Amino acid sequence: MPAHSADEQLLHRALELARAGIGLASPNPYVGAVIADAQGNVVGTGTYTYAGVKHAEILALEAAGAKARGGTLYINLEPHAHQGRTPPCTDALIAGGIHRVVACMPDPNPKVSGGGFEQLRAAGVHVEVGRLEEQARRVNEAFARYIRHGVPFVTLKSAMTLDGKIAPPPANASRPGAPRRDLLSSGFQGKLITGEAARGHVHELRHQHDAILVGVGTIVADNPLLTDRSGHPRRRPLLRVILDSRLRLPLDSRLVNSAARENAGDVIVFCSSVSEQKVAQFDKLGIQVESLPPLPGGRPDLRAVLRRLGQLEITSVMIEGGSTVNGVALAANVVDKVFLYYAPKLLGSSGSVPFAAPEFRDAKEPAHLSHVHLHRFGEDFAVEGYLRDPYGD
Repeated sequence: MPAHSADEQLLHRALELARAGIGLASPNPYVGAVIADAQGNVVGTGTYTYAGVKHAEILALEAAGAKARGGTLYINLEPHAHQGRTPPCTDALIAGGIHRVVACMPDPNPKVSGGGFEQLRAAGVHVEVGRLEEQARRVNEAFARYIRHGVPFVTLKSAMTLDGKIAPPPANASRPGAPRRDLLSSGFQGKLITGEAARGHVHELRHQHDAILVGVGTIVADNPLLTDRSGHPRRRPLLRVILDSRLRLPLDSRLVNSAARENAGDVIVFCSSVSEQKVAQFDKLGIQVESLPPLPGGRPDLRAVLRRLGQLEITSVMIEGGSTVNGVALAANVVDKVFLYYAPKLLGSSGSVPFAAPEFRDAKEPAHLSHVHLHRFGEDFAVEGYLRDPYGD
């Protein structure tokens, strides 16, 4: 097998090992490492997990032992050369006799980027960088946004019919104020717009994020749990973030009941101005309430919310809100990526559109997606695209 093909094959394996850390490594990056001996045989592998502390390259070195000497390290991210929770990995690689390092990309942290490669080259290690870089950048896009700007990477997810409706009208004359799920007719299920395969993928997306964010209107209308039901392990539970300016989150909702029952500290509500008595009531139920200065109109400042989540070491947030929260997020320019699911259904002229905030409707220029990918889930499909480069300034 040509050396180029063998290198890419082992880099693909390193990327697979990195992805195995999803849900287990945040707030640090996902890193996978493979060590091959001088004959090209794999002698050690490693996946970084936050709880495991040891970095992927150290785990691979330990697995390889003396066989690492004269070998090649394949890794998706630049080995770190600074003292953090662990000593510099570059020192261990040099001491272990690694002859060559093939890496997909530099560390996205501008404070340390390139330092690991410099130290390795100075010690006589041959370093190659740049193969499969696009794939590697996607694996650590959330970490890049977080480490460069101190705020989470934001994905906006929505599911809709082909004519762009996410739900039927919110009320009707016979049942004013009834929850949206009880107003559906003609067999159309607003919560089940897409099929089973697409809905399963939503939980894969949730698993890839540290937090999920909705407005209180979604809780009132749909009574969701907002949990990660992918079945994959997580180091910390999916943080459920609710925007609720007047703190009207129903105490009998499934979300509140699950928070009180499990006491996992996985629900945080951002409000504007409410009484201490009401906050204490939620605190007893294991729900954290934080007050932020409101924007004109009384809404919580979404930018301030994301800054606060960054302080809590939340590196990624998926917005699964209704049309108002979606529109506010786009208007505030906080969305990095969208994942829009479409089902082959038509609801007609009535119903809710996915983005309804006045600020977004009044925008003179459309939001333009780049690096667009299409995905198929049975009869449904999804459009994935970026509004901002997470590696940019």
